[in-house]
Amino acid sequence: MVDDVIFIKNFIVGHSMRLSMFNTFTSLKGLSIAPTKFASTIVMLKRFRSLKEGLQEMILSDEWSSYKEDNVDSAQFVKKTLLKDNWWMKVDYILIFTALIYDVLIKTDTDMATLHLIYEMWDSMIENVRKIIYQHERKTKVEHSSFFEALKSILVDHWTKGSTSLHCLAHSLNPRYYSHEWLNEDSQRRAPHQDVELTQERNKCFKRYFDDVDVRRQVDIEFANFSEGMKDFADEDSLRDRDKMDAKSWWIVHGVYAPTLQKIALKLLGQPCSSSCCKRNWSTYSSIHSLNKMTPKRTEDLVFVHSNLCLLSKNSSKHKDGEIKLWNIAEDDISLHDNEAPDW
Repeated sequence: MVDDVIFIKNFIVGHSMRLSMFNTFTSLKGLSIAPTKFASTIVMLKRFRSLKEGLQEMILSDEWSSYKEDNVDSAQFVKKTLLKDNWWMKVDYILIFTALIYDVLIKTDTDMATLHLIYEMWDSMIENVRKIIYQHERKTKVEHSSFFEALKSILVDHWTKGSTSLHCLAHSLNPRYYSHEWLNEDSQRRAPHQDVELTQERNKCFKRYFDDVDVRRQVDIEFANFSEGMKDFADEDSLRDRDKMDAKSWWIVHGVYAPTLQKIALKLLGQPCSSSCCKRNWSTYSSIHSLNKMTPKRTEDLVFVHSNLCLLSKNSSKHKDGEIKLWNIAEDDISLHDNEAPDW
């Protein structure tokens, strides 16, 4: 599918007359793949899908029919492909199941506090991808799908490569995952303290964080009371707020009964789940230093000013509507990532 899109794109931009016709029938620009950019293939397909009506109007127009050029076979292939309903259905199918993956990766790529959410997000995303693929292939849950198994293998490898014990600990400290509301949404769900993998990774963190056996035992007792809603955590407000309040606020209000665990929770629940947003500073540093050949100290100061201007811009009303949104070092709006692929 991507090869077809690239072929059509190259055919259109390969001649000024065809490109002129394209610009006449569409108000949007096409996007090309940029291998070093995030999900540029999916972004390109999304934009190509938005161009469907304009492309079909172009190849059915009198201008296209009257235009004479030497590559007739390629022109026929482009016309035949763009008029195929089945071909466009495949594009839609690709965009539907990749949108779930794209959304999770976008949330991972920001400076938002998602360390305590990412574990469950990946599990839910893989299950939702399975549902879409099985529905498309008209298979029941017990049947085998070679395509889904191949895709699942890629996703699991990606998660295994990037996950750490801290992801599991942060997940275990999110009160929402112990609430009856969340557990009852799916019969397959289990509270974190009942999951073997989460328990093993959580214990690894506790052993590394607390060298003293007595302190670690006290933390285990605090965690037991928290996870089972015992003793002071059995308070009606504490149990009800597990699904109603965000995790960090809940620990601020109700975590006083587990002081040691509360300190850890407040640190983890305010953390992003990856360091990818920090890489933008490295790119800024490289651009400033390479263009101006300044000393490292002066370049560092300029990066500091630039990054903090971006952060301060979030308080401005122009952050979402004006040009300032392009400054953001960790934009959460998915639509902005469409700008990462170059125009035709």
